Amino acid sequence: MARIAGVNIPTNKRVVIALQYIFGIGALKSQEIVNKVKIPAERRVNQLSDAEILQIREVIDKDVMVEGDLRREVAMNIKRLMDLGAYRGLRHRRGLPVHGQRTRTNARTRKGPKRTVAGRRK
Repeated sequence: MARIAGVNIPTNKRVVIALQYIFGIGALKSQEIVNKVKIPAERRVNQLSDAEILQIREVIDKDVMVEGDLRREVAMNIKRLMDLGAYRGLRHRRGLPVHGQRTRTNARTRKGPKRTVAGRRK
């Protein structure tokens, strides 16, 4: 079980797929890391040597913001918008969709389950 950036990555998957289990690393970034370390694309995590795992760890530490640091940065950005009183910050504060989606119907993920309001019958 390889541990990179505080995350246990699955051992039986290909390295490109396994790196995506780390928050902040997607398909493209994972491919870039594997190319930089010069690991073949079909290599699996359990076939990696300790030196290769160490190289991957160093590349991630040096080039990519992941896990706790990234989560903290995102939370600080949202908090900054809320403190400024920006429109996006107000939407975050009220728990409504932030990116312009309609709210008359849908938006149930952000708004939560329906709450019936009295006196709405016609």
